[in-house]
Amino acid sequence: MNQPTKRKARILVVDDDPGLLRLLTIRLRAEQYEVEPVENGVLALAAALRFRPDLVISDLRMDELDGIGLLKELQSRWPGLKVILLTAHGTIPDAVQATQMGAFGFLTKPVEKQELLDQVQKALKISGFVDTDQDWRADFITRSPLMEEKLAQAHMVAGTDARVLITGESGTGKELLARAIHKASPRRNRPFVSIDCSAMDEVTLESELFGHVKGAFPGATSEHRGLFQTAEGSTLLLGEIGEMPMRLQVQLLRLLQENQIRPMGSNQAIATNVRLISSTHSDLQRLIAGGQFREDLYYRLNIVHIEMPSLNRRREDIAVLVAHFLAGITRESGSHKIYAPEAVELLATSDWPGNVRQLQNVVRQNVALSQTPIIPVELVQQSLGGTHGSKLPSFDEAREEFTRSYLSQILQITSGNVSQAARLAKRNRTDFYKLLGRHQLVPDDFKAR
Repeated sequence: MNQPTKRKARILVVDDDPGLLRLLTIRLRAEQYEVEPVENGVLALAAALRFRPDLVISDLRMDELDGIGLLKELQSRWPGLKVILLTAHGTIPDAVQATQMGAFGFLTKPVEKQELLDQVQKALKISGFVDTDQDWRADFITRSPLMEEKLAQAHMVAGTDARVLITGESGTGKELLARAIHKASPRRNRPFVSIDCSAMDEVTLESELFGHVKGAFPGATSEHRGLFQTAEGSTLLLGEIGEMPMRLQVQLLRLLQENQIRPMGSNQAIATNVRLISSTHSDLQRLIAGGQFREDLYYRLNIVHIEMPSLNRRREDIAVLVAHFLAGITRESGSHKIYAPEAVELLATSDWPGNVRQLQNVVRQNVALSQTPIIPVELVQQSLGGTHGSKLPSFDEAREEFTRSYLSQILQITSGNVSQAARLAKRNRTDFYKLLGRHQLVPDDFKAR
């Protein structure tokens, strides 16, 4: 079996000096970092959407958008992202001020190699970057401060064996978070194991969890190892724990107290070493009040509680999730489609009771049904029941929507060629790049594939 490779830390380097940009890139790549070099702050914002850096190194003094402006934009979009600023000796006071505004630190030019590498290592360590065999949080596409808070909490608990209770609405990614905790844990080299407690009857669930010996119940013609045995040394997720029958809750409580399991039909106890994570969309406190869930089991499971936010509470993630889903569909099928700007706006402002899962299903449906490369807003309205998007926008909202639609159409016509698009718009290239950055449009998304 091929061993998974460690994910390299991604570093975005920004400098309008081509020589220094090349030197920094060479030095960082020599240390096995993945580096994206860009020449100015406007390009850096576009690159950050696509590249998703773990760290940004930027010159302080640049035309168009300087290091301070870039720092502010990055902080507003990705609050946990660390930024190191490069400064000449005469601008050290400005760099000190920038660190007070949230920059991780600064390096003076000419940049010494070892000082650069030391700063990078410190910044990555503080940011929570994990160079495990797998990217532990790769399944989470987010720019939401609230989601970043949950991921930081998950990362902190991953290094322990503390039991975790993950709650949240259906479709918010509870199992994904449990898998991420496992990937970041010392148990990551063992297979992750999960079961849905609401998906089977009581006898089957008992057998699947604890195992059984031959003859334990009618039809048990052979011995069966339960998940607490197959997950030995690994992580077990008990999905929808609120649906577990009361009798099995008693058995689970005994197991947690004794660290031993007793297969059905057996008097012999077997020691177990399993890291337990539970999840539910139910209100366990209400179930406890109604006598449907044991309070003592609740406190045994709820050592660390992480509540997954609904998609309606992390709306800033909708556009990046849509882009991620479209890219995945392109890789799978070769069908490259994008949404019209007004369709993206409708997706971003609609209610999502089914959360991320519902959004993904809508995107797949729209790609399958769209007869043109650009998915129209009407198709999204049909997917959502035709009851959304009727609110009259304000003048400023309408102007922003028109501008983004106009820029998208020009980029579509020119297949993402910025020079041609700027000439069509009768704008100089620099101003055109600013417009693209302001409206979060990436020219590469419009290139012919």
